Amino acid sequence: MVYKPKSNFQNHPFHLVSPSPWPIYTSMSLFILTTSTVLFMHGFQGFENLVLISILNVIYSMGLWFRDVISEGTYLGNHTYAVQRGLNLGVGLFIISEVFFFLAIFWAFFHSSISPSVELGAQWPPMGIDGVNPFELPLLNTVILLSSGVTVTYAHHSLIQGNRSGGLKGLIYTVILAVIFTSLQGIEYTVSSFTISDGTYASCFYFGTGFHGLHVIIGTAFLAVGFWRMLAYHLTENHHLGFESAILYWHFVDVVWLFLYISVYYWGS
Repeated sequence: MVYKPKSNFQNHPFHLVSPSPWPIYTSMSLFILTTSTVLFMHGFQGFENLVLISILNVIYSMGLWFRDVISEGTYLGNHTYAVQRGLNLGVGLFIISEVFFFLAIFWAFFHSSISPSVELGAQWPPMGIDGVNPFELPLLNTVILLSSGVTVTYAHHSLIQGNRSGGLKGLIYTVILAVIFTSLQGIEYTVSSFTISDGTYASCFYFGTGFHGLHVIIGTAFLAVGFWRMLAYHLTENHHLGFESAILYWHFVDVVWLFLYISVYYWGS
């Protein structure tokens, strides 16, 4: 029998990550994406192709990065309780940063709407802008998104109780409702009477709802990965950190939409 020296075993519960190319590759891809997007929006020729390439690079690098994290947690057993607490803290801080991002959007909206300037006609919405009826598609989207919050909570509690079938069904319903929400949001944009270039109201409207829609798409992908991992028996009753992070993110998306509906759609129109 070969006895390994004690120094070969770590005396702490933390995971020392091996060298990885994905953080620097993702950072470079995001930098190129933001730069090329700004240049494209300012009318520089040819940058639309670089925007598309950068988006594909970001998806590629983050997909492989998350693949490595899944392997570390599911197959290598590196996600101890201490590591899970650190990851939970990271997800929490990320969502707090998203809160302040949307806070800036709401700040811009209320700054212009509570006391409209003379340039806006001293009224809100400005003259010539017909706001979206909050009791049509926006109300339907509110019901759909809140329903998806119920189904994802049902999926979570089903998984905790060992009901794998209920968890899978709840996730399927959640993803379907999310796709319907995104589709209806796209329809709303196509039938709207104004575009993003129609002044302050339109800029705030599309900036807020558009970025929320982007977060819905990201959250849908997050939950779809959770569905695949549950299908592949990666998730257990007491170890499903990635799924819990997706649920927390999705509830954040729900709350932001409620604020958008009340302030932008109902009060702002």
